Amino acid sequence: MAQKPITIVGGGLAGAEAAWHLAEHGIPVNLYEMRPHKMTPAHSTDALAEIVCSNSLKSDRWDSASGQLKWEMRKMGSLLLDIAEKTRVPAGHALAVDRERFGAQVTQALQSHELINVIREEVTSLPADQPMILASGPLTSEPLAEALAAIVGQQQLSFYDAIAPSIEKSSLDLDVVFAASRYDKGEPDSYLNCPFSKPEYDLFYEALLEAARVPWSDVDKPSYFEGCLPVEVLAERGADTLRYGPFKPVGLTDPRTGRRPWACIQLRQENSEGTVYGLVGCQTRMKWPDQTRVFRLVPGLEKAEFTRYGAMHRNTFVNAPEVLLPTLQLRDEPNIFLAGQITGVEGYVESAATGILAAFNLRRQQSQQTLVFPPKQTILGSLINAICFPEVKHFQPVNANLGIIAEEGDHIRSKKDRYAAKVTNAQMRFDDWWNSITD
Repeated sequence: MAQKPITIVGGGLAGAEAAWHLAEHGIPVNLYEMRPHKMTPAHSTDALAEIVCSNSLKSDRWDSASGQLKWEMRKMGSLLLDIAEKTRVPAGHALAVDRERFGAQVTQALQSHELINVIREEVTSLPADQPMILASGPLTSEPLAEALAAIVGQQQLSFYDAIAPSIEKSSLDLDVVFAASRYDKGEPDSYLNCPFSKPEYDLFYEALLEAARVPWSDVDKPSYFEGCLPVEVLAERGADTLRYGPFKPVGLTDPRTGRRPWACIQLRQENSEGTVYGLVGCQTRMKWPDQTRVFRLVPGLEKAEFTRYGAMHRNTFVNAPEVLLPTLQLRDEPNIFLAGQITGVEGYVESAATGILAAFNLRRQQSQQTLVFPPKQTILGSLINAICFPEVKHFQPVNANLGIIAEEGDHIRSKKDRYAAKVTNAQMRFDDWWNSITD
């Protein structure tokens, strides 16, 4: 008898990886995605795995948390990283993609798979009598969020995420803007740089503080994620916060002066043609006219033409320590697996990785095998450990980082050597674990 298709709700990065993993192992899938019939505040296309914020999938360096997480995902058969390599654009040591080509190729891969049925409908209920993966993402629709809240017995937590604007390269003043990577690492044209003098920075900073912002609704209560703060919120913390943070000029030399700028905004390529660039670290909820006015105060952007304005959107996630098992099943409904940012992980790669793990465990559940999760000394395992067993009172989303991996053995004083040792150990631990459950 033919196997009944597994339901996956959400065609984002986590849902895409989950669908691919199950289908590649002979399990039919019904992949539900409500777009384009019902759009979200952040999406603009009907593409599966559409990237709505930065087009960067973070560092590809072997000795970084993100680089090691990608290594672990490739071991698990990631579809998205394969497509990311085919659609990558220059970004130094980071893996950045052409948004449109990436989404188009993911959509084509999933829609053409004989075991994946893509259904363009909104899901509003969560029947617990059949196995499924909920990967509806941070922009989960209200009816579905209410259905999930009814199951877990509590209201969902939420934070606000922000998108940075993008501009046309042809509108830049290339007599001011210069191409360079920090310390000349990576491709020389990986980033374009807008250098501030102190007077220019001060003018920009004051305009940023005075800019009009999109108001919160009566029911909204802002609770930002520290890893993605709006630029104007950072500015409120002091005049030097930006220039010691996302606008830090270290490793850069302004060719006009031969000196380090007072501050610097970097622009990262967003499409293969190199015609559109995103403002790194400039996520914002300023009103659109004020975005134009304020960002045109940046040296080299005086005539900038915007292809996309920055925006805020509401992100929903569960209180994972209370409701989620490390196998990514709901504690009270083990037939329902969660994947992606709704679990409390933060970031594209992190979300995609949980999609693979959820699908892997659902597949094991189908064959009556013991469900598993990686050792906490690995990057994926440390993420699962951080969301399910956090050592904090108030749970907040977690990025992949080497700081959440405990040291093994004697303490290594050098941070560089300590992190390199953690990555080496993570690879060995993941290899051993993966081989033990896939042999």
